[in-house]
Amino acid sequence: MANAVDLRKGMAIMYQGAPHLITEYQHVTPGNWRAYVQVTMRNVKTGASTQARFRTSESVEVVELENRKLQYQYRDGDSFNFMILDDFDTLTLPAAVVGDAARFMKEGDEVEGLFHGDEPIEIELPTSVALKVVSTPPGFKGDSVTNLQKPATLETGYELNVPLFIKEGEMVRVDTRTGAYLGRE
Repeated sequence: MANAVDLRKGMAIMYQGAPHLITEYQHVTPGNWRAYVQVTMRNVKTGASTQARFRTSESVEVVELENRKLQYQYRDGDSFNFMILDDFDTLTLPAAVVGDAARFMKEGDEVEGLFHGDEPIEIELPTSVALKVVSTPPGFKGDSVTNLQKPATLETGYELNVPLFIKEGEMVRVDTRTGAYLGRE
């Protein structure tokens, strides 16, 4: 148990009988009124997002989450197969749990898995990854002078805009939070 004022983004709490992961946190002190904590959270089991307001002194049950190192093995339809690096067990996760991380993972990548007990909640990637450009239209001499961009498809199938000077076969760094091009590798 913890006071609502001690909550932070990334923590998990028990709310209405189900574990919820806090995605946004705001401590509000409106003038002469009493302070409160406004949180946006995602239900771990259903993925539904909800908002709640707690008094700062209100007790909230904090749920312990565990990070485990996973290695992405392969994709099989709508499921993703991982190896748990602690004990070398295999783990199959549905696309709903993997989420947007699927756009940036390639076979053999190590990722963090967030678990509630033995139940996987989500996959966490590093803030940026290096991926190979597999197709993009050719650039022309002098293209490095402007800041124009062109579409490119990466080895994971993800498409993004890159500067005109990027060629097929080059490695680029991509921000996993926004999906934006960061630079050459």
